[in-house]
Amino acid sequence: MKIIGLTGSIGMGKSTTAQMFADLGCPVFDADAAVHAMYVKGGRAVPLIRAVFPDAIEDESVNRKRLGDHMRADPLNLKVLESFIHPWVGEMRAKFLASAEADNAKAVVFDVPLLFETGGNNRVDAVVVVTAPADIQRGRVMSRKGMTEALFKMILSKQMPDAEKRKRADYLVYTNQGLEAARTQVRNILTQILHT
Repeated sequence: MKIIGLTGSIGMGKSTTAQMFADLGCPVFDADAAVHAMYVKGGRAVPLIRAVFPDAIEDESVNRKRLGDHMRADPLNLKVLESFIHPWVGEMRAKFLASAEADNAKAVVFDVPLLFETGGNNRVDAVVVVTAPADIQRGRVMSRKGMTEALFKMILSKQMPDAEKRKRADYLVYTNQGLEAARTQVRNILTQILHT
């Protein structure tokens, strides 16, 4: 079974591309969704976050904006959070892989925004980077509800520059040429990965 690492900066079309792989029969592990599941009411991370950042809990779930404020206030807070979130995501990923193997999947996709930044690229067989020109990226991101220039800059500052990601990629998906063009790229990439 081939493990594909899918990544790309904010606004590049990574989620849409992940769905294209899913449509071709590849189970997708979404790291962001895994974390989100821990933050909802009854989620595994709620009691620990309440103990460390009590004001970040609202209606028995994590208020992501308030938690984000703590992360920005002190880089050490992020290290504390990651010290328990990352191992839990790892457990969820291992269960996902075991399930995909039991289902005889030929390939799976790890959809990880910070794949390079966390060293996740060392745990996959191929890295696919989703990309688009900077002006298109900016237009997509700035049209999101609640997005500000400052927030966009802050998010970009935490992500490896797109040019660096493209250099490190095994395959690229350009999302500025329309959905059908992207689908064709994904299909071709998957065929190549399965035959290497």
